[in-house]
Amino acid sequence: MIEKDFDIPFISDLALYEKQIQQNYRPIIAVHKWFARRPGTLFRGLLLSEFVEGALKDNFYKAHTLKGIKIADPFMGGGTPLIEANRLGCDITGYDINPMAYWIVRQEIEHLDLESYRKAAVDLQQRLENEVGSFYRTICMECGSPNAHVKYFIWVKTLKCDECGSIYDLLPGFLLAGNQRHPKNVIICSACGELNEVEDRKQPGFCHACGVVLKINGPATRNRCECPHCGKINIYPKPLDGAPQHRMIAIEYHCPLCKPNHQGRFFKKPDREDLEKYEIASETWRRLNPSFVPDDEIPPGDETDRLLRWGYRRYREMFNERQLLGLELSCQAISGHSEEKIRNALATNLSDLLRYQNMLCRYDSMALKSLDIFSIHGFPVGLMQCESNLLGIPNGEKGSNIGSGGWSNIILKYDHAKAYCANPFEIRHQGGRKVQVAIRGEWIGEHRNTSMSPEDRNVALHCCSSTFIDLPPESLDAVITDPPYFANVQYAELMDFCYVWLRRLAIDTSGVFNKSSTRDIEELTGNITMERGLSHFTEGMAAIFAKVACSLKEGAPLVFTYHHNKIEAYLPVAVAILDAGLTCSASIPCPAEMGASIHINGTGSSIIDTVFVCRSTGTVPRRTIVSKSQEIAELVREDLELILKGNVKLTHGDIRCIAYGHLIRLAVWNLRKNWDIDVSASEKMKVVAQAINKLGGWPSIERFLSDVLANAPCYQSLIAHEKQESYGGEEDEISF
Repeated sequence: MIEKDFDIPFISDLALYEKQIQQNYRPIIAVHKWFARRPGTLFRGLLLSEFVEGALKDNFYKAHTLKGIKIADPFMGGGTPLIEANRLGCDITGYDINPMAYWIVRQEIEHLDLESYRKAAVDLQQRLENEVGSFYRTICMECGSPNAHVKYFIWVKTLKCDECGSIYDLLPGFLLAGNQRHPKNVIICSACGELNEVEDRKQPGFCHACGVVLKINGPATRNRCECPHCGKINIYPKPLDGAPQHRMIAIEYHCPLCKPNHQGRFFKKPDREDLEKYEIASETWRRLNPSFVPDDEIPPGDETDRLLRWGYRRYREMFNERQLLGLELSCQAISGHSEEKIRNALATNLSDLLRYQNMLCRYDSMALKSLDIFSIHGFPVGLMQCESNLLGIPNGEKGSNIGSGGWSNIILKYDHAKAYCANPFEIRHQGGRKVQVAIRGEWIGEHRNTSMSPEDRNVALHCCSSTFIDLPPESLDAVITDPPYFANVQYAELMDFCYVWLRRLAIDTSGVFNKSSTRDIEELTGNITMERGLSHFTEGMAAIFAKVACSLKEGAPLVFTYHHNKIEAYLPVAVAILDAGLTCSASIPCPAEMGASIHINGTGSSIIDTVFVCRSTGTVPRRTIVSKSQEIAELVREDLELILKGNVKLTHGDIRCIAYGHLIRLAVWNLRKNWDIDVSASEKMKVVAQAINKLGGWPSIERFLSDVLANAPCYQSLIAHEKQESYGGEEDEISF
């Protein structure tokens, strides 16, 4: 049982490692981008704790077959809970209103002839090499070879002056590359555009080509930029002028002939031939009659409004003409495959490739790589953009790639993902080393061919709102999910960027691609544009929790992960638990995200999820049912000690979220017997808020954790505490 057998230090340690480079631990996630995937180790740990007897540490690295166990996920997203359950042999049922989520999970689980896929992928790459390969070659500045591979083209947005009509660059700065991963700093000359390698960026000196003093800071800042021709201060963006225009200003390339004797990266200012190649590619694109490039308009939205403010009106405007050419030719080649599963696999690859093949990607001047369009879970419109090599640059016999964002990168990741389905593994950390442990006997999918006989598993995936769940009463052994968070990232708005391409290329007879957009009025997120507030979110969560609760066997768990910076965002889940007639029997902390992630780094966000375990009947330890702030603080301390044993460095925000978990658990416990399901959602949230306030809330608990919270400026370690006497009396159980 999860409440007794889940090992917080063990799983926290594994989850933290996994979230650093998640696809090394769970390669299956590389089938296609999805957002905020929780660690697979967490859900494996939950399933084994609930359904397998014995210590979790002992069971984790063993193969298991939980045949006949039925698991459902009403918010499947990227599918992690379902994949872990399927891998253990469970029957799985998943629901998601977003067509992209449905499609991604289907592609993750669907059986694929990997050898046929590999052959088709090689054929595609060779065809593209013949058609557009020359557009991604450049002359090496070291040896003069005309066959150096372009890794990245760097572009800058341009602006037309309101006063004199001149077109000039909107450069926010002239530092192209820092000296962290390159021997020197690379600085663009503000006068002639030549690239200069300098030791000290604080004293960069003079341009080696024209003698002008080198600068670091550029003229474009705070949506204003002075015209270098007439001095007029122009304001940008100008949405009425249409989508932004760009100028190529730099290239990072790879020369296989020079690399063995060359330190650092290769950079150059685009030469005449580089610019001519782009013009040839553009002219080739203009002569095409495209069949697959979408012409869909970008609708207003919480996320897409940023695009509209910059003058983008159609999704195709987010790509330059060389990218459009390569993507259209890719689609044409993929559409020629007669085998549906192979075509769909390659179509999924193309959809994922779009993240890097667009003109919103940015060049990371420190890491020296392309940042994909979703690197901050939004639509970032910067002034400098990065165009990746469409083909990619395979790294010879090493089985890797040089650079990112090309077909060879996407295909290699997909290959590893599907190979992992047939032969899953876990990572064991021993003495600072990572040891890959094959879990022989487990596999992922709805079907596999074996030497003895084919095997099939029950997999039911549904692209619809979970309010349409129609499962037999008391048929499920568990519901395990990662539900949406109120006011979270607008995944549908982001995923439309891929969806408008995929729906034209992939084949699906279920009708999932009939919708013109992945957006849906029934989505359970806060959305200003669609006028969905907290009450809408609460009502939807409550209806779905009530549905799945009816399908659970008596005492079977509803388990879900949750975290948010504000306690108000927890009120809907408390209402949903109570409306479903469930009791929260445990709130368990576990790492869920990586603190270094671009969208989290430097913020007050927590990387710790609370895992809420809810049941219709069972027992809870009497000592966990407390009513005073100091008593709750001690429960938080105990959680902190356990999670610290898993080598997790906790922040103020993490500690606060752990306390929120206990507050919600206790509020549900105190309200469960006299809960009025018939009042409005807003009234229910008020009742929960009052119950939390009666417990003291976070401000009161915080006072009893002042030593912990003040222990370091960055809150990276906690002082040791002696074992505290347990609050709540003797160690016995309370039934519910």
